[in-house]
Amino acid sequence: MAFQLKVNGDTRAVDVDGDTPLLWALRDELDLTDTKFGCGIAMCGACTVYVDGFPTRSCVTMVDSVGDSEITTIDGLEGKAAEAVQKAWNDLQVPQCGYCQSGQIMAAASLLAETPKPSDADIDAAMDGNVCRCATYHRIRAAIHRAADMMEG
Repeated sequence: MAFQLKVNGDTRAVDVDGDTPLLWALRDELDLTDTKFGCGIAMCGACTVYVDGFPTRSCVTMVDSVGDSEITTIDGLEGKAAEAVQKAWNDLQVPQCGYCQSGQIMAAASLLAETPKPSDADIDAAMDGNVCRCATYHRIRAAIHRAADMMEG
């Protein structure tokens, strides 16, 4: 069945069953492979995309449920918060293996767009459920604080 998905500002057709996870439509049909498969049960955050601006686990979001929603992947992430997060991530060398980082960056940019000067508790709450098997959590938190400072100054 053909679906029209609004992804990163473009409308793209995918020929998949309605119960196909959005993740696989993005990766396999649209070749947007920077969104990663982690666990398949919405527990790790590697597959995080925005659906109408809200962080969403694409591994459990079915294509037929997104309708006319705007989907933003790490490939299309932009704006002041996104730029600050990406710069801070590089400055502090946050990634180790890098596998989880697209989901981590999506969650961090969403947090900073809503809460420009987050506390450690805000960061913990926003990043909860984003698993980093390399345990770079201290660098992630430091990078979010750095990104907040960049946005402020």
